Amino acid sequence: MAFTDKNVREDPEALKELLALGYQSTPVTLIDGEALVGFDPDKLSQILGL
Repeated sequence: MAFTDKNVREDPEALKELLALGYQSTPVTLIDGEALVGFDPDKLSQILGL
């Protein structure tokens, strides 16, 4: 499964993207337009259909 890792501390554009999405904390995982904020393995599995 492909993914893109973005570090908001090192990449100003990634920080702008995060803020534009309305989030101010990390991690934020975007999967097919659905945002998962924080670490929630059960929700992640649900979104991925696992």
